[in-house]
Amino acid sequence: MGPQVGLSNNPYNLGNRNIMKLSCLFCSGQIGFSKAEVCIVKDEDTIISPDTRRQNRVPPGQSVTDGWPILHYGGVPRIEESLWRFRIFGLVEKERNLNFDEFMALPRVTVFSDVHCVTTWSRLNNLWEGVSASYLKDLVKIRPEASFAIIHASGGFTTNLSLEDFFQEDVLFVIRHDGKTITPDHGYPVRLVVPRLYFWKSAKWVNGVEFTKEDRPGFWESHGYHNHGDPWTEERYG
Repeated sequence: MGPQVGLSNNPYNLGNRNIMKLSCLFCSGQIGFSKAEVCIVKDEDTIISPDTRRQNRVPPGQSVTDGWPILHYGGVPRIEESLWRFRIFGLVEKERNLNFDEFMALPRVTVFSDVHCVTTWSRLNNLWEGVSASYLKDLVKIRPEASFAIIHASGGFTTNLSLEDFFQEDVLFVIRHDGKTITPDHGYPVRLVVPRLYFWKSAKWVNGVEFTKEDRPGFWESHGYHNHGDPWTEERYG
């Protein structure tokens, strides 16, 4: 069992905190925050992932790390921005195919969340910037029979999500993490982040979303991992 991080010993749990009070404490020097967490204190538009408001933010079987371990299958792809495309297809009225500049020009949101990897590490207090998954509904008209989103990434990798999970407010296509552009090791140019599920669902090097009627297990789901991946009920393996 990982360390118990709750309201009593975790200054970053915002569940019962007053944002203005935190701002005053920060400005007076009574408490210290990283640059990312200062943004949370000051920016009321930041989306706070619900799991960060839990009394205990660490799921069963997890241990907290201050680092960000690099884990993936195979090598890091070399992606040329001039050739990169983000395709939205499947059960949509009209397919969209965005180039790099078009995608980077889309409206962005910021999300404050924790990360929980199936390999038992958790990283708390992450600030993500990118395009909300829900914004895709403004780019394409999704047909009513669609029930799943299949996430496509470099090398033919896929992962699957129900639309209920995919369109949660804190799900986004990440471009920046803690104020810096994500590195190739962590999924540059675009990585999906799904804070409420194990981190393998947060695919790196994403280049498309396919809307489907039927569920279609992705790479890890077809190799023994759980089809859903809820860390709070330890849905690690199928």
